[in-house]
Amino acid sequence: MSNPVIETEEHRALRSAVAALGKRYGREYFTRVVADGKHTDDLWNEAAGLGYLGVNLPDEYGGGGGGIAELSLVLEELGAAGCPLLMLVVSPAICGTVIARFGTDEQKRTWLPGLADGSRKMAFGITEPDAGSNSHRITTTARRDEGGTSRSSGAENGGGWILNGRKVFVSGVDIADATLIVSRTEDAKTGRLKPCLFIVPRDAPGFGRSPIAMELAAPEKQFELTLDDVRLPAEALVGDEDAGLLQLFAGLNPERIMTAAFALGMGRYALERAVDYARTRQVWKEPIGAHQAIAHPLAQAHIDLELARLMMQKAAHLYDAGDDAGAGEAANMAKYAAGEAAVRAVDQAVHTLGGNGLTQEYGLASLITAARVARIAPVSREMILNYVSHQSLGLPKSY
Repeated sequence: MSNPVIETEEHRALRSAVAALGKRYGREYFTRVVADGKHTDDLWNEAAGLGYLGVNLPDEYGGGGGGIAELSLVLEELGAAGCPLLMLVVSPAICGTVIARFGTDEQKRTWLPGLADGSRKMAFGITEPDAGSNSHRITTTARRDEGGTSRSSGAENGGGWILNGRKVFVSGVDIADATLIVSRTEDAKTGRLKPCLFIVPRDAPGFGRSPIAMELAAPEKQFELTLDDVRLPAEALVGDEDAGLLQLFAGLNPERIMTAAFALGMGRYALERAVDYARTRQVWKEPIGAHQAIAHPLAQAHIDLELARLMMQKAAHLYDAGDDAGAGEAANMAKYAAGEAAVRAVDQAVHTLGGNGLTQEYGLASLITAARVARIAPVSREMILNYVSHQSLGLPKSY
């Protein structure tokens, strides 16, 4: 009986090529960009030129015709080289996927080529100050603009939309051409609010942003958004107004898979630094890596990362195959497993280096904060455990 192919020859070739690109930039480039308050434009543009940014998008719009399996591989390898691109999670993975699957022909023509070649970016706004992980408490609303005047053009805008609300922890709004906003509209039959997705240009009147001061050192900044009577044309609505929840989760599953890739890359980078140190650091007769108190925790971190990668690959395969239900469970599990594995790998790496693990020279201490992101965002590990207990195990809810 033959063994299943976990990773194809094409995937291995892509992994090798992206790893080579990441190695040419590395952690030093990443930390220098952060220190200078700049963005990873050089790496982003070169990755775009090589076709890596849009590898998951349809080839008829300039993408690579692949899926989340390929894009997650790109992010993992860049992270393993110490220079992850967080906007890969947001722009091509979430927004690109949603538009490719549910957007109108005009939306696809307008956005997908730019998202694929990296010349355009899109942010994603879902989290709200008082909603947390409860998407049913989202208060950003969209109502029909029956014949109002567009503040941007002065033209009549009948049949459009007016958005009001707030969003927090939105990544990269300052470098994005538009933000895909999760809002809620009122069902004409039931009066209940239902989620819908809107493309909001960055310069739309009434669309404001303010940076959130973060301890996290990253090129991509976090923002709070305000939407104050933001008027949008009818074509700003993505897909079907009555299928908003389906469309929303079509973007959230890739987000979880890509977050797993982000965490795996970070964990691999930290582990490699620790293993190199343990091989050469000599205090007594042998290098410290010869002692089981050092070797075994590093071996366990490696095992945890490899297991998490397998679940990520399963989730990506299910999603790319069109199994949204199966992908939902696997994507949540992958995100949980990778987040836990990354935190443990970073912690053990810092501990292996001792005092050196807290120095700027070795560059691991900053990962202590960064590793927590995969436990917290885009959904906390506790909410994932809720999902698995309810959806996978059939246990009752407490809320």
